Amino acid sequence: MEQQEQAHPPTASPDTVSAGAPERGGAGRLVLAGLAKRYPGFTAVERIDLDVPSGEFLTLLGPSGSGKTTTLMMVAGFTTPSAGDIRLNGRSIAGLAPERRNIGVVFQNYALFPHMTVADNIAFPLKMRRLTRAASQQKVHMALRLVQLDGMGERLPRQLSGGQQQRVAIARAVVFGPDLLLMDEPLGALDRNLRGQMQFELKRLHAELGVTILYVTHDQEEALTMSDRVALMNRGRIEQVGTAQQLYERPANRFVAGFIGESNVIEGRVDLSGDARCFVVAEGGRFAVPPEPCALADGPAVLVVRPEKLALVSPASDAAMAGRVREQVYIGDVTRYRVALQDGPTVTIKVQNGSGAVRVRDGETVGVFLDPRDVRILAA
Repeated sequence: MEQQEQAHPPTASPDTVSAGAPERGGAGRLVLAGLAKRYPGFTAVERIDLDVPSGEFLTLLGPSGSGKTTTLMMVAGFTTPSAGDIRLNGRSIAGLAPERRNIGVVFQNYALFPHMTVADNIAFPLKMRRLTRAASQQKVHMALRLVQLDGMGERLPRQLSGGQQQRVAIARAVVFGPDLLLMDEPLGALDRNLRGQMQFELKRLHAELGVTILYVTHDQEEALTMSDRVALMNRGRIEQVGTAQQLYERPANRFVAGFIGESNVIEGRVDLSGDARCFVVAEGGRFAVPPEPCALADGPAVLVVRPEKLALVSPASDAAMAGRVREQVYIGDVTRYRVALQDGPTVTIKVQNGSGAVRVRDGETVGVFLDPRDVRILAA
């Protein structure tokens, strides 16, 4: 389980800030070099290296206990690293206090001051920077407009909905023009529909402000929807960094294939034939695959294929594997079939629903077609 230190609303350095709209942040480049956090008998983060270019929206994704929140808290300055360095725009900030890092932070629980009005909450980091009252009011007004909360500045947090409170937290985090914006499960307390709306709002804000964002979530749909790139973490390490398409279509290992979306994983061994063709021999058949994903030497391997890449066809087809439908579940846009291959494993197949969709019954014999180009071969 990840260990978190008590987080407080971030303040800012006491530098003077000019009046005007919330600034486009410095779009800082963030570099983590050998960053680690160890506790007695437990390692939360194990020497990770990560380069986040200026203006990128990068998400730390992973299961509970993977080290993603601990990593974010070290960047924010609320947790002290055991090793490694944190550099923002080429300058080490690992030894700086949180309020001197020029970083905005948004927490899952919003961390708003309940006794302060919305306007005063947003103005708090400006007050810490000793901005004049007139200049602060102007920036707060523009921040409220940015998050579409015009006219709500005099309300208290308890008078707002959860989504509105989250917008206030975002406005407070960006009002001073941070070089980096950190977001720790910011949509976790919202219902599903509101989360979807806020995802688009965050993408809009990112495009408008141009600030670099480091975002933490365990929700893969959320990560794939919003991010320029995703760093998938597991047990304190980064398993793979890439775009949503790269992680989904070309998982680096079995963990990535299993965590991102749904996969059929068939164990077998690579068989490189003498005629330059490549096969994976597994329970259920001998699967031909393109040479590129078969760059492994002969030996144990796993064949990975996404459920939507498999197709139900006539059992008489020479290009198909025979199987029998074990169950089917209608889930709106698709029907999910479980098909037991003849003398082989049971695979999951997703078929898009529509007027031309395949209709089969439980127990019916079917053909399962697999295009070799849709296969990913990974080391066992």
